[in-house]
Amino acid sequence: YPSIMPEKLAKIMSSFFRVPLFGAGPLPPPTSRSGILWVVGRGSGPAPKSETRKKEDMILASFSDMIEGYRRFRTTGWAQQRERWDELREGQSPKVMIIACSDSRVDPSQIFDTNPGEVFVVRNVAALVPPFETTPGRHGVSAALEFAVQVLKVGEIVVMGHGRCGGCQAALTQELKDAPPGEGGFIAHWIDLLDDARDKVKTSFGDDHSREALRAMEKEGVKVSLTNLRTFPCIREKEKAGELKLIGAYFAISDGVLNVLDEASGEFAPA
Repeated sequence: YPSIMPEKLAKIMSSFFRVPLFGAGPLPPPTSRSGILWVVGRGSGPAPKSETRKKEDMILASFSDMIEGYRRFRTTGWAQQRERWDELREGQSPKVMIIACSDSRVDPSQIFDTNPGEVFVVRNVAALVPPFETTPGRHGVSAALEFAVQVLKVGEIVVMGHGRCGGCQAALTQELKDAPPGEGGFIAHWIDLLDDARDKVKTSFGDDHSREALRAMEKEGVKVSLTNLRTFPCIREKEKAGELKLIGAYFAISDGVLNVLDEASGEFAPA
């Protein structure tokens, strides 16, 4: 395989993570409920509302810094929800499974403002679901689906794509095509699940890789995962029986709006 330049791979991968490149300053982290400060991509933890933190302290640099976040969690979040944690000690019974991207900017528990134990989450590059298959391999997503549907008996599965998705961008531009494993090859092999979606987008946009084309690719990715979900016999049967509902969603990072897919029309609209 031809080698891919480290700088090129780093530039592509910056789309996945909230990490500045080429000397850019840190991005300001968002906030969540109850005065909790979430530092995206480098750890999280609650911060008292009265606490003023310097800009340079906003991004946690190492695991030792994250331990400080854990200690804040122990004295606030965990302590405040001690009764809930006692219940969770006995087991979990979430009603919703969410399949989302690994991108550090789109944490489902923050976007949906959920509490511990409320959602069962699987995250991977581009929020993809491979089709049902029994060939040898490590079927991580399939195992999680099987557990959620057959053991936890969730009633809904949400596939949530998002804006500025690096995986969808790489699938659209083919920037990692023929890259060796460890230098983009694993990603390239994973996102070839989007080849059909790419062909569809190219039919409308040609070789245009504009923001509009990428957004179309991101939304098509959600539809691909929904289609692949229905190749699993247990999911197909439960959906037909009315025991399981599949939902497509798309979170726009730029404006913080969640859009939900109407499968009948194929269009996304704000929730």
